[in-house]
Amino acid sequence: MREASFYTKEEGGKVRCVLCAHRCLIENGKIGLCGVRANRDGILYTLNYDRLVSHRVDPIEKKPLFHFKPGSKSLSIATVGCNMRCTFCQNYEMSQFPRNNPSLEIPGKPIAPADIVAAAKKQGCETISFTYTEPTIFAELAYDTAVLAAKESIDAVFVTNGYMTQEMLQGFGKRLRAANVDLKTFNDESYRRTCGAKLEPVMESILRLHRMGCWVEVTTLVIPQFNDSDEELMQIASFLVQVNPNIPWHLSAFHPDYRMKDRPRTSPELLFRAHAIGKRAGLRYVYVGNLPGDPRESTMCPNCGSRVIERSGYEIVSKAISKGCCARCGETIDGVF
Repeated sequence: MREASFYTKEEGGKVRCVLCAHRCLIENGKIGLCGVRANRDGILYTLNYDRLVSHRVDPIEKKPLFHFKPGSKSLSIATVGCNMRCTFCQNYEMSQFPRNNPSLEIPGKPIAPADIVAAAKKQGCETISFTYTEPTIFAELAYDTAVLAAKESIDAVFVTNGYMTQEMLQGFGKRLRAANVDLKTFNDESYRRTCGAKLEPVMESILRLHRMGCWVEVTTLVIPQFNDSDEELMQIASFLVQVNPNIPWHLSAFHPDYRMKDRPRTSPELLFRAHAIGKRAGLRYVYVGNLPGDPRESTMCPNCGSRVIERSGYEIVSKAISKGCCARCGETIDGVF
């Protein structure tokens, strides 16, 4: 347990957490909505600072990030906790642990930021990804690690629900090099009902991340009878085009889990329809997931249509890209290569 960053002291021993968009006002002896930030006598503490519950090497494509150092390895770490409560969460054992087990101690293996960076360097990782749960709620660990990682030319990556504040992003600044933001729906009521959050702060985070020079990709879990209408998919795609048409949009397949087991799995046909909508809206890079071998998971040149990065699942099969440009026509392929 260590004192948290991003909070203010209020009257009556209360504290205001300004790390995420909930901006919890926490009374003495109480815990914020994330379950891992506690007020102890007027001081806000983070309970999960060095408590890792996941620590493994992944391909960067698994984040998914397809335009940020493709083909490289990323050390992926996580603690328990989340500032959303999505009924369809597919990592709920970790993300919802504090909420579902309020009487239990925060689990995890203690590890220092320097040891995380050393492990990434030893295993040849070009990035450290803060992922699996919501990295915003372990921002202190992510920040301290990112500072040390930068000295070793290792980049910090967030896989996030986007529910952070401007203060938090300003605090990280250029240390956050890439982010995949989960844009779950374009309906505020659906966000409130199924995630315990709001749509607007997520939209604002995508815009802020892009403006601060962080490489941004966006993922939408396409859920039948939830966010799969042509109208809503077009709204998401159109918003991303307004931010920047070069933002890659990943369309992931849903499988029934946690507290949303009343919906069918996402069919390939639904993903193909969503892909077509994204392209029609004007996005240059749209991908479908979990369909190994399908051309829609490869990077296509937006000018000549040739395949510049061929993928099968998380594996890169071949490349026809040189210095960030299509090897056939010379068109710039947006990203960090």
